[in-house]
Amino acid sequence: MPVRENIEIIRTTIAEAALRSGRNPGDVRLMAVTKMVDEERIREAVACGVDIIGENYVQEAAQKIDGIGHGVEWHMIGHLQSNKAKYAVRLFNLIHSVDRVSLAEELDRRSGKAGCTTRILIEVNASGEDTKSGVAVGRAVDLVKAVAVFRNLSVQGLMAMAAWSQDPEQARGTFRAVRELRDRIIEADISGVTMKELSMGMTDEYPVAVEEGATIVRIGRAIFGERKI
Repeated sequence: MPVRENIEIIRTTIAEAALRSGRNPGDVRLMAVTKMVDEERIREAVACGVDIIGENYVQEAAQKIDGIGHGVEWHMIGHLQSNKAKYAVRLFNLIHSVDRVSLAEELDRRSGKAGCTTRILIEVNASGEDTKSGVAVGRAVDLVKAVAVFRNLSVQGLMAMAAWSQDPEQARGTFRAVRELRDRIIEADISGVTMKELSMGMTDEYPVAVEEGATIVRIGRAIFGERKI
């Protein structure tokens, strides 16, 4: 199915899920995840109104940004090594995957040198899987407090992944836990922290994520099809 038709289906599904939960569909943004997707197909998605591109690797993103430009937002969604921080702060509009103080410290230092404020999300391992990155739910508030002191970073919200399951409903508890964590952080009233973004939900379970409060859904396969490895 063409990219345009796929995006139309996804937008309709997002809107329906938002309305079911009493939300404004306009409060949910669609990210196209473009790992291993060529520039031509990314441009197709952009032409259909997609304005957030999510990349997993700094080097791959740099090449695509050089070709496509900054007419869209570029978000870093993959695990970020500290030695890539100096590139990340210049390339990305939002970094979703901050999960430790040492990375935040390096991002802050590099942002200061670049003369910019870097917008970040705290990645939470809400599913508790050993194979996933992210801070444990029970330690997330402390991490947010520790990161909030860095002058060149702006904490915008949380990011999480659900455990894979054939039943999308199995992800609901994870997404709800992240939303409730977001609410606790708001109640903590941490200076300099804005909890306006919940980045959660992928191809297999994004309607459930929207129902549970996602503001950004990260969709790759449902837009572009299976990756060619």
